[in-house]
Amino acid sequence: MSEIVVADSSYGGSSSSNASRPITRSRTVGYVPEPFDSEKLPQFLISEVRPLLRVANQLEKENPRVAHLCRIQAFVKAHTKDPNSSARGVRQFKTALLQRLEQDEQATFPVWKETSNARELESVYHMYKEYILKHEGEENREELLDARATAAVLSEVLRAITSGTGPLVEVLADGDDNEEKSKFDVPYNILPLDRGGSHQAIMQFPEIKAAVAALRNIRGLPLEGNQTGTSFDLLDWLQCLFKFQKGNVDNQREHLILLLANIHVRQTNKGVSMSKLGERAVDELVEKLFENYTSWCKFLGRKSNIRLPSVKQEVQQYKILYMGLYLLIWGEASNVRFMPECLCYIFHHMAYELHGVLCGHVTPTGEKVKPAYGEESESFLKNVITPIYRVIYEEAQKNKNGVADHSKWRNYDDLNEYFWSLECFQLGWPMRLDCDFFYVQSPNDTQVKNSCSSFMAAVKKRKKEEKKDEEMMANIEENRRQKWLGKTNFVEIRSFWHLFRSFDRMWTFFILALQVMIIMAWHGMESLWQFFDATVLEDILSIFITSAVLKLVQAILEIVFTWKARHTMDFFQRLRHLLKLLVAVAWTIILPVCYAASQINSTCNGKRYADWIGEWCISSYMVAVALYLVTNAVGMVLFFVPAITRYMETSNRRVCTILSWWAQPRLYVGRGMQENLLPLLTYTSFWVLLLLTKIMFSYHFEIKPLVEPTKQIMSISVSKYEWHELFPKVKSNAGAIIAVWSPVILVYFMDTQIWYSIFCTIVGGAFGVLRHLGEIRTLGMLRSRFQLLPSAFSVRLVPPSSKNVQKRRLKNFFWPKFHKVSENEKNGFAKFALVWNKIISSLRSEDLISNRETDLMTIPLSSDLSSGLVRWPVFLLATEFSTALSMARDFVGEDENLFKKIKKNSYMYCAVKECYELLKNILDFLLVGDLEKRVVSKIQSEVQTSICRSSLLLDFKMSELPTLHASFIELVGLLFENKACHKDKVVKVLQDIFEVVTKDMMIHGSSVLELLSKVEKDEKSFFKKVEPELFVSSPGSPAIRFPFPDDKPMKEQTKRLFLMLTVKETALEIPMNLEAKRRISFFATSLFMDMPMAPKVRNMLSFSVMTPHYMEEVKFSMDELFSSQEAVSIMFYMQKIYPDEWTNFQEREGCLGCELDELIKIKPEELRNWASFRGQTLSRTVRGMMYYREALKLQAFLDMAKDEDMKFTHVISCQMFGAQKSSGDPHAQDILDLMIRYPSLRVAYVEEKEEIGNKHQKIYSSILVKAVNNLDQEIYRVKLPGPPNIGEGKPENQNHAIIFTRGDAVQTIDMNQDNSMEEALKIRNVLQEFLRNHGLRSPTILGLREHIFTGSVASLAWFMSYQETSFVTIGQRVLANPLRVRFHYGHPDLFDRVFHLTRGGISKASKTINLTEDVFAGFNSTLRRGYVTYHEYIQIGKGRDVGLNQISKFEAKITNGNSEQSLSRDIYRLGCRFDFFRMLSCYFTTVGFYFNSLLSIIGIYVFLYGQLYLILSGLERAFLLEARMQNIDSLETALASQSFIQLGLLTGLPMVMEIGLERGFFTAFKDFILMQLQLASVFFTFSFGTRSHYYGRTILHGGAKYRPTGRKVVVSHASFTENYRLYSRSHFVKGFELLLLLIVYNLFRRSYMSGVTYVLITYFIWFMVATWLFAPFLFNPSGFNWGKIMEDWKDWNNWIKNEGNIGVQQDKSWESWWEDEQNHLRHSGMNARIHEILLSLRFFLYQYGLVYHLDISHDNKNFPVYLLSWLVIAAVFLLVKGPGRGEFGVGPNFCHILHKVTAFKTQTRVFALAAQTFYLHVMAINVGRQRLGSSIPFLFRFLKAVLFLGVLAVIITLCLVCQLSVMDLVVCCLAFIPTGWGLLLIAQAVRPLIEDSGLWNLVLVLAQSYDYGMGAALFAPVAILAWLPIISAFQTRFLFNEAYNRRLQIHPILPGKKKKM
Repeated sequence: MSEIVVADSSYGGSSSSNASRPITRSRTVGYVPEPFDSEKLPQFLISEVRPLLRVANQLEKENPRVAHLCRIQAFVKAHTKDPNSSARGVRQFKTALLQRLEQDEQATFPVWKETSNARELESVYHMYKEYILKHEGEENREELLDARATAAVLSEVLRAITSGTGPLVEVLADGDDNEEKSKFDVPYNILPLDRGGSHQAIMQFPEIKAAVAALRNIRGLPLEGNQTGTSFDLLDWLQCLFKFQKGNVDNQREHLILLLANIHVRQTNKGVSMSKLGERAVDELVEKLFENYTSWCKFLGRKSNIRLPSVKQEVQQYKILYMGLYLLIWGEASNVRFMPECLCYIFHHMAYELHGVLCGHVTPTGEKVKPAYGEESESFLKNVITPIYRVIYEEAQKNKNGVADHSKWRNYDDLNEYFWSLECFQLGWPMRLDCDFFYVQSPNDTQVKNSCSSFMAAVKKRKKEEKKDEEMMANIEENRRQKWLGKTNFVEIRSFWHLFRSFDRMWTFFILALQVMIIMAWHGMESLWQFFDATVLEDILSIFITSAVLKLVQAILEIVFTWKARHTMDFFQRLRHLLKLLVAVAWTIILPVCYAASQINSTCNGKRYADWIGEWCISSYMVAVALYLVTNAVGMVLFFVPAITRYMETSNRRVCTILSWWAQPRLYVGRGMQENLLPLLTYTSFWVLLLLTKIMFSYHFEIKPLVEPTKQIMSISVSKYEWHELFPKVKSNAGAIIAVWSPVILVYFMDTQIWYSIFCTIVGGAFGVLRHLGEIRTLGMLRSRFQLLPSAFSVRLVPPSSKNVQKRRLKNFFWPKFHKVSENEKNGFAKFALVWNKIISSLRSEDLISNRETDLMTIPLSSDLSSGLVRWPVFLLATEFSTALSMARDFVGEDENLFKKIKKNSYMYCAVKECYELLKNILDFLLVGDLEKRVVSKIQSEVQTSICRSSLLLDFKMSELPTLHASFIELVGLLFENKACHKDKVVKVLQDIFEVVTKDMMIHGSSVLELLSKVEKDEKSFFKKVEPELFVSSPGSPAIRFPFPDDKPMKEQTKRLFLMLTVKETALEIPMNLEAKRRISFFATSLFMDMPMAPKVRNMLSFSVMTPHYMEEVKFSMDELFSSQEAVSIMFYMQKIYPDEWTNFQEREGCLGCELDELIKIKPEELRNWASFRGQTLSRTVRGMMYYREALKLQAFLDMAKDEDMKFTHVISCQMFGAQKSSGDPHAQDILDLMIRYPSLRVAYVEEKEEIGNKHQKIYSSILVKAVNNLDQEIYRVKLPGPPNIGEGKPENQNHAIIFTRGDAVQTIDMNQDNSMEEALKIRNVLQEFLRNHGLRSPTILGLREHIFTGSVASLAWFMSYQETSFVTIGQRVLANPLRVRFHYGHPDLFDRVFHLTRGGISKASKTINLTEDVFAGFNSTLRRGYVTYHEYIQIGKGRDVGLNQISKFEAKITNGNSEQSLSRDIYRLGCRFDFFRMLSCYFTTVGFYFNSLLSIIGIYVFLYGQLYLILSGLERAFLLEARMQNIDSLETALASQSFIQLGLLTGLPMVMEIGLERGFFTAFKDFILMQLQLASVFFTFSFGTRSHYYGRTILHGGAKYRPTGRKVVVSHASFTENYRLYSRSHFVKGFELLLLLIVYNLFRRSYMSGVTYVLITYFIWFMVATWLFAPFLFNPSGFNWGKIMEDWKDWNNWIKNEGNIGVQQDKSWESWWEDEQNHLRHSGMNARIHEILLSLRFFLYQYGLVYHLDISHDNKNFPVYLLSWLVIAAVFLLVKGPGRGEFGVGPNFCHILHKVTAFKTQTRVFALAAQTFYLHVMAINVGRQRLGSSIPFLFRFLKAVLFLGVLAVIITLCLVCQLSVMDLVVCCLAFIPTGWGLLLIAQAVRPLIEDSGLWNLVLVLAQSYDYGMGAALFAPVAILAWLPIISAFQTRFLFNEAYNRRLQIHPILPGKKKKM
């Protein structure tokens, strides 16, 4: 207790009688205190200590003694809470605070001597209390809350000090009761619902008042004594009843009020009173909120427990109670929110209890009904949520971070689907924790596997040993009887069969179509009429046998894949699977039997019939087929009547249930998803046309060309093979036929993806044209249509008046006609001008335009000019005035013709008219002398008279206009500068103008001269005779007002006139910045697109933006900006890439021309912001999203309202914010700075706090904070049942924060996104899409267009940008309409918030299976009868990865996610529940795209291995030489061309179409050609390999995981080691394998195949090989720089040699990387390992075929030759392994084997002796290394030289004796290298069996040797190219071509050196 001595002594001061004095006198002289860090605190102490420390820092300067006392109280509270300092960080905190207290005590002791502590505190406390009372009810809400918080802290400290000191305590205690104290500190989010906030503006809105009044209506409720007060409401009553958390209640109170208020205000247009909450508003929310609950009750056949009273006055109160109850359950449910039907179950029982309490029901014992969980504080969390959470948590732990099999643990879906059956009611209420649902022990664990007897024996043994009592034994028996429920309804099994199971109808169609085409081609059909030939028809009808077999396969798969979920399936589901199997077996037997019988008994061939119907010859088989097709016929009929199908699936009628039960298992989701007839016919037409095209192409170009060659192959008899044929008796050359047909069949199955791409391009392009995309693509187009923008703006973005709503809707039904602005639309144009200027201002604030460009693009709002004049931006009027002057100067004719010519160009007419008006206005302001005014007035009168008389050309000499123009430019320039020293110049210019006008231009200038009092007739002395001189001021009589006074309107007019007179042709290209051009063009285009009418801000739907954030960059620090460890600094990079924006930034900050070092000193924060806003940072995202608030504020101003506060919120889910604050992470301060900069920004984070007690326990809470007085203030705190992150991180992060969002919609925004002011203006229109009529269903997700802003400089970024753009535009356009299968593909979609909060949230979070969590939200929404749309009139910016390694990691992550999707229940249910054509759309736009990528690669492998088989076996040689079958060549050429089509069309067509739509087709064609020149095909082919590798491996072995990409902004060089690690297994290994195949193919085809044919067949494969092997180096900046290459080689050698130990990262050691690379095999199942072994067997084909082609074999085709080759391999392996490590005994055994081989003929004996000699040589080297390597190195080197010569001699001997050729050595390498690799793969697959044996060391050595060899083979050509200097320059050019085109300084960036600015 010695730690608190100081604290005790500080409280011991006596009272003083001195009067209290102002706190400003208490400052200690000579003591300058520093604030004690109040933010970096242990999580355990934050809530208790932080308020005290903050107040201490706040009062430090004014009253250090009071601050000292506050810190003492903080120390006392910390020590009281944790006296032993056992919590993390508490000891350090107490030590630091104690040291500070000792310093403060010495410094503030004189103050303590003058007055007592209590008096000092009392003085400060009363000062704050008086301030609060004085300013109560005023608008300064934040200051008042801060004062209350400070007063509350001071009150607490004062109570602690004065405890036990007499009357003072009593007075203070009496005057400061609990209610008054609680009023002091009431933080709020949006609505200040405390008593002090009732005067705030937002609380005066009638809709808010109505909602608050409805919530506070507690009449008739059974209240207790303490449940009273003016602020006590329905949610408070529910809290008392069910013991919810206070923070949850406060949060949901505001949530419910805002929901009701926003719905209520939208009802006002329907005649609803605003003073009272309308019934329709409540009913609308009730319907949406309980739609899922009522559907759940209906599905389970239970009656809803939402029971309303018969008294009408109480109905609304009951509805609000039920809504409040559901929201309170949802708000406190934590991870259980992912289980919507579980929430329905909880609500169902609690609503029943609520009804019982409201109705006063009594129990059988006579007591009133009380809730089951309502006795203790926070009972709901502890007793309801926590048990369910524990099940979720413990099941998730069995996932083992994603490596465990999915079938071994229950994910969120499994647990939620338990509540889809009536069995869930076995849980009871209160819930029985001994129910099987809560049992998490897996049945595969050891304890459960034991038999009952062994289990009881173990229990008895424990009882004897530990002497357990009988009660413990009973508990064990009870636990034993519990069973693990296992998976529910579905099991995610790793198998490719999932794709067949999910999309069986598609595969059946393609297989049957293939069979039909083969039959047609086999019969040689030339026309469709031959189809009805009896023989052909019989053969074609055999497809139904195939169909029956496929259905049998499907039935078997259903049983196999659901076997582990059988325990949770009801009897009828199991019965359905069994009956499906039996029926499938029956048809599989019946149809073949009938077909065989009809073939045997057929008499059709012998009869002739009069008509073609008779030719059909109806047989028993046809009758069976007709019966077989009955169900299909019924399905066909129902397909065209979707309303009936929809009713049958959703109805509970017994007949409908039975019929739908047979078609699909009865599940809660996936019912009634059918579309209306019109969209159904639309997407059906799309797919019918596509499939017809695909089948016709496949028939004519794939199937038919193969039939004749196949017949010839079958007819040729091959007796001589070039190897040992294992199956010589196989007839018809079956192996050759398989080799020829297999690749074509694979192409047949995957080329539908190509046709989809083609049709998507066509349809997407057509829809894009119809939607007016790209109508304004250039600045020229913008200028030509700018006059229509105000009209389009008024129609699209200005809310119509109540009278014009119906007219506007009628116009929108057709197509609105936009017109040019007229003088009668001044008000509408003023609104447009205000908004336009705001957009230009935002562009300037983002430094996209300069000050001059801002002036040229701004529309003046001054009303000083004559009414009706439209004042366009100057950039539209560029050169128009000078052109008009030139036209007038040279014009010959009448005035009317000149005026018509000028008026023909409206911009020219406006420019002339405005310049004239501006000049008049400026001269009127400038001239103050009477004479000067009269002179100018006379000139103006003459001009006006000439215009009226149409005699201007006659009265004035237009040839002098250029001179007058130049004089006016000079005058306006002087006025614009407005310097007093220029007054004489102004006078002189005015005099020159007067002279030019009167002397040179006016024909009748004498009338003006007569106004002068003294005029001499001599013109030469005109001005000398004027006394005083014209325009010259005299004392007391000024002639001109110059310099201008501070008159802003006049300055603006002068500037505008100066710009109009001086602007040149360059203004036609304004803005110069490419991004500014794009944004303005798209905004202008969007105004002409179809969008809903904009409502007033008051009536719009409210929404929230939610941004998840983990550890990503918030804002670049100064260290990060200027650090250049591996590359150039970020700041240097930004300056070079954005040079114009950097100049604009300097201009905006007033530092134009300043050096960077100077800016660092004077503008550090501005520099950080400027750079951060150009990276993928959180600050950029927040700035963009906050444009919504600015837009709503502006629109509310135009609506003359102020409602934006309740329409928009932005919540950042900064999961680590609390931990960052506690650790002092600068990211926390950056986030706080964002909240300070944007006051409406909110941050939600998870607090992890230790609780000290008998056992340390961590408490987790979700907390919402905002910024108040530059500090974060806690608003809500909701305790969690445990750590929230138990699944995928991002969805869990979103889930904990979603309770703090508000509104009808929520927009999910990632932290690499951006927004703009002009796009934010359209958010009202987008939200109206939720209310727009879209047909059968209202939208539940609104898909929005994205713009990729990272494709600016590097070629890779450009490729990725175009690829992503084509997907997020034309791709999603077609997905949404006509295909109706758009899902949620990430951000920035808008969700119907109420819909999704009742259906599991906006994403799914199960570990691994929901890796791509976003798309599952779309799946879930569609399965629950939602509707997803897509809208292109608004776009959100998005950043993408810009380097090849980053892009590959992103592709790997997405591909991993799609692999997991292939196994998921969502894809299975969509594939089964969609109709056939919608199912096709779903397949080819989700997992089908990735599977077809894999099929394409497999097709290439199958083709090459088939050719390898044909060549090595000698079949192809025999076919070509004996039968001259050239058709095979054409077949192979066709196959190769198909691969080319896939490469070009699949990646290029949609991209070209979209670029053509938006930028013009010439630009699209040019960009496409340029992309090919920059090796875009190489990039896309490389990405193709990434997708195929990760998709196949993940499905087989798992291993899907999130892969952070880093989102770097600097273009940096990746080392060779890093590239090898990333691409070794995905690309390099496969590339080398294909290279070996091509080499072998080339070596052995030359004798009978021409080179041209070979090139036609294999050119694409060669291209792919080169791409996979060398693309990482081609796209690596400085990849061919010689200095970098040398560094990479050293790094590679160090990496490959370093040993991997525990803790060694994979980037440091090859062994660590290799272990991590094989990690997926460690957790693979037996099936996956067998599959891996079978795939590895392909590498043995090389050896088997090639050893028979060796010259040394002398054409011996016997099998022992092959066996001998294995002995050679064994010898090599033993040599590699060596005789070390105590294994010298291996050598003699091997030598003994070789000795036995000498029994063969001479060549074989020589070969065996040579192998034995070679082995002895190597053994000698190993022994020499051990004995001589370290002691006598010279002798060891000599020994190696001798042995080398010996090996050379052995090789020469083999060449002479056995005729071993050089070609044989090459062929041996080609044979044995693949074999070794195959053995290595098999060893890795069977690692558990051999890891503990000595063989594993051999595997490691072999693997390292292969990796080193592959690395050297890759490095050699790269090094050779790097030696050539031109290669590096060429690489830089194609990598950064865009930078060169924009003349950016890219060269200083590449070397990686920081250039001094």
